[in-house]
Amino acid sequence: MSASAADGTVNTHRADGPAVTGDGTRAVRAGLPEPVKHEPTLPGPVFAAHFHLPGEPTGPYTYGRDENPTWTLLEQAITELEAPGRDDVETLVFASGMAAISSVLFSQLRAGDAVVLPDDGYQALPLVRAQLEAYGIEVRTAPTGGDAQLEVLQGARLLWIESPSNPGLDVCDIRRLTEAAHAQGTLVAVDNTLATPLGQRPLELGADFAVASGTKQLSGHGDILLGYVAGRNGEAMAGVRRWRKIVGAIPGPMEAWLAHRSVATLQLRVDRQAATALTLAEALRAHPDVTGLRYPGLPDDPSHAVARQQMRRFGCVVSFTLPTRERAERFLGALRLVDDATSFGGVRSTAERRGRWGGDAVPEGFIRLSVGAEDPEDLVADVLRALEESAG
Repeated sequence: MSASAADGTVNTHRADGPAVTGDGTRAVRAGLPEPVKHEPTLPGPVFAAHFHLPGEPTGPYTYGRDENPTWTLLEQAITELEAPGRDDVETLVFASGMAAISSVLFSQLRAGDAVVLPDDGYQALPLVRAQLEAYGIEVRTAPTGGDAQLEVLQGARLLWIESPSNPGLDVCDIRRLTEAAHAQGTLVAVDNTLATPLGQRPLELGADFAVASGTKQLSGHGDILLGYVAGRNGEAMAGVRRWRKIVGAIPGPMEAWLAHRSVATLQLRVDRQAATALTLAEALRAHPDVTGLRYPGLPDDPSHAVARQQMRRFGCVVSFTLPTRERAERFLGALRLVDDATSFGGVRSTAERRGRWGGDAVPEGFIRLSVGAEDPEDLVADVLRALEESAG
């Protein structure tokens, strides 16, 4: 059997094989076709704008803006991570995380609808808000922490959750918010970028959509842009698919193949990065110049009680504040093992003074640090040294 059967389906499980239950095994095997003699385990990227199509336009692959065999394998892999063991969920991949976010918002909302967004979420959400309002959609906002979005939920068409939030790392009770939303017919989408499907599974918590930037930890090497939407088969996901076709916000086959290649090491990377992030957070907690330290895995973090109920891993991002903008910039300049760069989730640690973008309500000295795969001892030593050097 090749990458896909004649009907376009992908069989990633041997009929006589054992049930897959471990995250590591699932990540390594996710989305792989049945083995074929002399063929690669993961077929290479398919570069095609069109496909041979005699007669009626039926079949899985007709035109390169609609489907691609390389996307199909990656989409199946992500589905197996976001919703293992379920056959009522599908995934669609996009050119970027923002393309995925936009596909849900703009495919599900119409003029006169109301949507609830977090007011402490990803910095591009204010731009999204302005565009939604220009289309006649009412936008309500509330903080992530304390499940505050419940207070403005009444009558909304869609609830958008970002948990943990970026960059503040607040967590809300996804199941509680989802149950309240569904009780009044409201759809729920969860941005799962920071958690990854190995950290939490929004669809299992009741959400209609799990959305993420595959640019971050899913691919993990800081070399591609990608996004995805996973959701239950049905009218809502059909709308997302239609939006992708209309807008053409599709990933390149090479990007999709690189992401799928990287999924195999996801569990290794997520476990290593989360463990080091906790070690770093514990070290930072004792430093006198660090305030506002946040990491959901810390037992005394304000979000820990909720996070441990719905998250299996707490992510790779630690946030904290230094006394001034100048101190934060000196600290970033003194780091040797941490790149001063935006984004997060890569195997190389990155950090930035988040206020430099102007889109987040954070102090001038606020630092978002993404822990990579370096040796924990080396990384912690580098951060503590940079804190001391920047103090003067």
